[in-house]
Amino acid sequence: MDQRILPLILASSWAFLIAMFAVPSIIRVAHLKNILDTPNLRTVHAELTPRLGGLAMFAGFMSALTIFTNLDNGVQQLLAGCIILFFIGLKDDLITISALKKFSVQLLATGIVMFMADIRITSFQGIFGIGELPIGFSYGFTFLVIIGVTNSINLIDGLDGLAGTLVLIAACTFGLYFYLYGGLAYSNYAAVAFCLIGGVLGFLRYNFHKATIFMGDTGSLLCGFIVSILAIQFIEMRAEIASPSVALGILFVPLFDTLRVSFIRIMKGTSPFIPDKNHVHHRLLAMGFNQIATVLILGAINVVVILFVVSFGSWGNLNILLTLLAFSVVLSVFLGVYKSNSAKSISKAKVRA
Repeated sequence: MDQRILPLILASSWAFLIAMFAVPSIIRVAHLKNILDTPNLRTVHAELTPRLGGLAMFAGFMSALTIFTNLDNGVQQLLAGCIILFFIGLKDDLITISALKKFSVQLLATGIVMFMADIRITSFQGIFGIGELPIGFSYGFTFLVIIGVTNSINLIDGLDGLAGTLVLIAACTFGLYFYLYGGLAYSNYAAVAFCLIGGVLGFLRYNFHKATIFMGDTGSLLCGFIVSILAIQFIEMRAEIASPSVALGILFVPLFDTLRVSFIRIMKGTSPFIPDKNHVHHRLLAMGFNQIATVLILGAINVVVILFVVSFGSWGNLNILLTLLAFSVVLSVFLGVYKSNSAKSISKAKVRA
């Protein structure tokens, strides 16, 4: 057995066990203190449910990483950013705070990893003929990537087990790449991915339908931030010819959902930050799929896209990007056409009634 895999297995197992054993206590305290998520017109769940699952993931991830991994190569700054986001997410789960305050804290966490650890995207690797980036543009683009990915995971967290499943798929893919191709330079990022895998698995034990706990902003911001850093380091590792496009493919479903929903809201003349029920999982539920089937379908779509971008990485960044864009348009049209037909059916039913 490769000696490198044993610490990764131990770290992931530790995170899994800590998260799994922590969740029941968190659920019990949440019910005792009435710290529960109340159903409303936007939510899918119908019962009062704790939303502090991020506490368990944070405990498992942080303890495993600090015990089994060295904190060099920017991991220390990553943990600092995670701690900051953990507390703002926890505060939002306990007492709702404004989007501006959450954004300010995300800005601080992003600044820590960019400026103190110099974690940033340094090159477009040939996309549109662009190679190395000017340092100012590099920092600006990296900021958009971290904020965008972090919030895409936060926005997709609207269904039992959905965000956790997508994070698990991304972490497994990035972790495998770092393990196989990262060498010593990226070995601790393989550990970051495996610790996240363990923490998410321990939480998902209680989060699939019918979920007894949600990850809340505590968990979604934490997971999104970690995944964004893994994506940036994956791009910089350049294990694939088309690393930026492959990274987009690995995060396809949450990024597709965020861009699609934002576009729809802007076209309607509303703010892209105002919540609605236009997310891709809402559309699948409207088609008649149940929650478990919806999660499995979206997870399968993400896996198929990953297999595609990995298998056809030799096509180059631009060709893969165009293919992903074409698939996104087709998927969006399909969801939109179904919505229109569904609305017409409802209108006809009302007229007949």
